Amino acid sequence: MNPCACCPPVQRTEAGYRQYGDREVHTLSFIRRGRALGFNMAEISELLKLWQNKRRASADVKRIALAHVADLERRIAEMEAMKQTLRHLAHCCQGNSRPDCPILTELAS
Repeated sequence: MNPCACCPPVQRTEAGYRQYGDREVHTLSFIRRGRALGFNMAEISELLKLWQNKRRASADVKRIALAHVADLERRIAEMEAMKQTLRHLAHCCQGNSRPDCPILTELAS
């Protein structure tokens, strides 16, 4: 069974080990690099199709990349807001033996 619909099946040895050629290794490297940049598998699949299509429009690739940048910026902003809230709550917490804790109060509200 081929785990990736965008990739052809690979040959196997008698022991069941996969045997990748240069083309498959290059494709797997492309996928690994895409994952390292945070693209999801649907985006990588679309990018792979564009990469393999020599008649592609670079505008299509750029559209995917910029949409991903926008998503990353949104997630970074959300994480920055979380960090600031937690930093503020930790600052307000006395951190002593008393049970009062603004962090828990915020989580419970």
